[in-house]
Amino acid sequence: MPCMSATDSSRPDFRPDPVRLAIFVATAAAGVWLYSHYGTDSATASEGRSIFGWVATHWRAMPDDFRTNWAMLGMCALAVWLDRARLAKAPVRASWGGTAVVALSLLLHFVGYRSQLPRLSLASTATGIWGLAWATWGWQVARILAFPAAYMLLCFTNSLFVEVTMPLRLLASKLAVALLQGVGISAVNRGTVVLSAAGGGFTFDVADACSGLRSLVTMTALAAPYAWYTLSGPWRRAALFALSVPLAMVANALRIFTLGVVAEWIGMKLAMQLYHDLSGYIVFFISLLLLIAAGSLLNQDWKAKLCALRQKKRPPG
Repeated sequence: MPCMSATDSSRPDFRPDPVRLAIFVATAAAGVWLYSHYGTDSATASEGRSIFGWVATHWRAMPDDFRTNWAMLGMCALAVWLDRARLAKAPVRASWGGTAVVALSLLLHFVGYRSQLPRLSLASTATGIWGLAWATWGWQVARILAFPAAYMLLCFTNSLFVEVTMPLRLLASKLAVALLQGVGISAVNRGTVVLSAAGGGFTFDVADACSGLRSLVTMTALAAPYAWYTLSGPWRRAALFALSVPLAMVANALRIFTLGVVAEWIGMKLAMQLYHDLSGYIVFFISLLLLIAAGSLLNQDWKAKLCALRQKKRPPG
């Protein structure tokens, strides 16, 4: 049996065209310099001008809420690595469409820089990298890189969830009170405070740390790759990702509800000490199971199942 040569068609050549690679690296390096020296002008005294330094500072400022973002960047690199064989086989052709995306990304960065909206500039880094790959290697490569680029965009923009912290707190407290009343526990909410309506019972505030922001960031971060790699079809993937938002909100409301139940039946001290920390893990595990169950339901071929059911009900002959 002859030995397999380096040009055997059964094994893709993973070595990119050196000229295109050099163009990509040089352009990307210029972009890194631009975003490092002229990335943001919102807080140069404390954070400098680098957009990368700006986002790192904000992630460190809220480590419990955005600690998964560092792993999300690693997931982007892993997604590219997992698709390396497809990338090697994809036809290569320079595209003006990618150049247009790069130009629009630079325009978005300019708007963000001049209006002191760093998140706009940060979003443009993800679209700019994707557009640069599209311009250098073509649309087929860009299609394969669509998920890691979109996931990077999510990583850089999910800090916008901070803006809805107060509405999340209010919603969680209202849902928790509705659930408590549903099991016969008299409870009311005063803004973000959940308290026993009977008097002398539990009283606790749904603080920023309990707003559900952490669950929302983590659930969307997990739902995106799970939907992409386990579901088929864009609408199924989009539906499961969209479901991660209400699932995170319901999970947080369930946590507050169970805190109220434990406080009412056992005592406020146990609820706010031991169970307060344990409940976060329990409820989050349940929400993950619900996400997996929703993905399994979405992945079913319901049209084929419905046709098979009709065939069974149809009388013979």
